[in-house]
Amino acid sequence: SDRADVAAALQTAVPEHAEGYALNVSRSGAPLGRVALGGADAAGQYYAVQTLRQLFVPAGDGDWRIAGATVRDYPAMPLRGTIEGFYGQPWSHQERLNQLAFYGAVKANTYIYAPKDDPYHRERWREAYPATKLAELSDLVDQAAAHHVRFTFALSPGNTICYSGAADRAALLAKFQSMYDIGVRAYSIPLDDISLRFNCPEDSARYGAANQGSVGRAQAELLSHVQDAFVDTHEGTQALQTVPTQYGDLSETAYKQSWRTYLDPEVVVMWTGTAVVPPSITISEAEQVSQLFGRKVFVWDNYPVNDYGNTSGRLLLAPYDKREAGLSEHLAGIVSNPMNQAAASKIAIFGFADFTWNDRDYDPARNWREAMRHLSGGDAAATAALLVFGDLNHLAPSFGAPWQPQAPVLDAAIQAFWTAWQAGDRDAAL
Repeated sequence: SDRADVAAALQTAVPEHAEGYALNVSRSGAPLGRVALGGADAAGQYYAVQTLRQLFVPAGDGDWRIAGATVRDYPAMPLRGTIEGFYGQPWSHQERLNQLAFYGAVKANTYIYAPKDDPYHRERWREAYPATKLAELSDLVDQAAAHHVRFTFALSPGNTICYSGAADRAALLAKFQSMYDIGVRAYSIPLDDISLRFNCPEDSARYGAANQGSVGRAQAELLSHVQDAFVDTHEGTQALQTVPTQYGDLSETAYKQSWRTYLDPEVVVMWTGTAVVPPSITISEAEQVSQLFGRKVFVWDNYPVNDYGNTSGRLLLAPYDKREAGLSEHLAGIVSNPMNQAAASKIAIFGFADFTWNDRDYDPARNWREAMRHLSGGDAAATAALLVFGDLNHLAPSFGAPWQPQAPVLDAAIQAFWTAWQAGDRDAAL
């Protein structure tokens, strides 16, 4: 804080780090004690309040007290949150509003609007949103800003776009301009789940036959054009984000070589790990992919998304896990691709928020218990019930193979029962 009285009351320096804050709650300094909050910026001040909320404890007879504490904190990763990027029924408007408030409470700062089944996001990307839908998007932008969440608008034109065509480039910028006019300041052009092909004779004439290298160059030049012609010319905008067509491996290809050569260094590249749903993500893998794309990548983590294979319709409630401590030094950030079920997704998102804020001290089991307590409102019985329900919906699959066990608590109890039973200790077994 730049106020001397606040700085003195804090008894610790506010971190000189974006979104950092300091907080001090003490009995001294005033008859009823003193609470001091300071932030490196507006987001830091907001996060200081979120931490203060956690210090309120019931004192009986409906009264509350504030636990004494001194906190100095800031996030390990600059981008933390979710990408609504799944197939199937998108979240409702009310679910999105609720999610954005939840993100603020858990100190997540990113929401990427990219629902595959929004026709104006993908197949009808050139068309303007109808007035009613535009009004909803405007509401979301305002709600995000109120909770210090970066609303990122994604447009996915890859199935039909003419990469070098003047008309399509103008249509893309016009769509982004309509979003800028309602307050959007962050943009993404995902190019995932499309064929490496050309959709117009202009591209074939400019780049030659469609192959990994030529299509990769066409995509990179389109993205660089958007960064140069739109992002760099509009006040307050963040660097353009994108998802490459080759988004889930560590192999060297002509496609990635084209991106290293032709993609503007400011553009943020997303990566899903070593598979669409990776069993783990390590520092070594992050270093390798950074070399492949020529920059730190932004991880699109496909958990707890359930729009594929044997996960369809299942609730995936296992804790966020198998991501190596220290990744914060090698990534631009991580976002979760959640489930179609917005409320149930909060369990995993709680873990994402915790890991991306402080990956080195992240404890999956402790976080999972705290997620249930948070979602129950602190009610002990409801928390216990949620823990049982979560254990029974624990499977976290990677295409065909689980990377977390199903019902680990129940399984341990069953194994203990049979161990005691087979040892002849019937009383212990029962």
